[in-house]
Amino acid sequence: MTNQEQFAQAAKVAAAMRAEIGKALVGQREVIDAVLCALFAGGHVLVEGVPGLGKTLLVRALARTMSATFGRIQFTPDLMPADVTGHTLYDPKSQAFTARRGPVFVHLLLADEINRAPAKTQAALLEVMQEGQVTIEGHAHALEPPFMVLATQNPIEQEGTYALPEAQLDRFLLKVKIDYPSQADEIALVRHVTDGKVGDRLDVEQVATLVKPATVVTLQSIAASLRTDDAVLDYAIRLVRATRSWAGVVAGAGPRGGISLVRAARGAALLEGRDFVTPDDVKRMALPALRHRIQPSPELELEGRDTDAILKALLEKIEAPRK
Repeated sequence: MTNQEQFAQAAKVAAAMRAEIGKALVGQREVIDAVLCALFAGGHVLVEGVPGLGKTLLVRALARTMSATFGRIQFTPDLMPADVTGHTLYDPKSQAFTARRGPVFVHLLLADEINRAPAKTQAALLEVMQEGQVTIEGHAHALEPPFMVLATQNPIEQEGTYALPEAQLDRFLLKVKIDYPSQADEIALVRHVTDGKVGDRLDVEQVATLVKPATVVTLQSIAASLRTDDAVLDYAIRLVRATRSWAGVVAGAGPRGGISLVRAARGAALLEGRDFVTPDDVKRMALPALRHRIQPSPELELEGRDTDAILKALLEKIEAPRK
């Protein structure tokens, strides 16, 4: 199979995955696209939104499209690092210590309400997300690729939440905001969930399994080799560097911001069926790739200008290369 044929096949699979997830999650097209872009880029996603908008449903539908193993950890204030990664147990029969693997040993891990656990427990995820391995009692255990963490957090400053440390936030390729659906989408959603069904359990039965996890690894390598013109790369880096000197920004995005933006833009290009990255791909992924990497000054926050407002102003100011 030639590279061109291989790419055409990959683009077809990507579009089919998008359509299948859309069957379960009604009307959240942007969120579905962003999560798929992150999957193709081999990155992790932080999803922010009020409860009941379908965050868990999204992850389950994604796991089903790729016949992947799925794990869910409900983060609570009393959750310990060993509850996440696993620990060793003494087996009296064999008189030896055996490693008991934690719930992270899956392809897709849903870290629900991640900001409810203390920093020590959140730090247990750092090694997993960065290295793709877990160290239990000094022994490294590699996770089977593809491995992806989808973490959710509630935006409302509720009691019993801990802010995610910067090092943890930086490990997420994208931060996606999931909003209330439009009226038409909400009507379709309520009809879809209530027609002939008892209760409101998550239903991903209608989602077809399209690919094996090994195929996703191939899609990731295809996305990584997509053509990125020097002018497009330059544009992405100019955007990231501008966050560091922008008025009202206390801390701008670091080099990982630029790396994440380019990787996400490649994922977006694959999803659109293009074998090259355009400035529009960079623009489209700028908010989810950078919103969690910049810190506005307290004055700007008091004025009600959040990171999204800053990034939108920045995108308007910085000129994109002409095609």
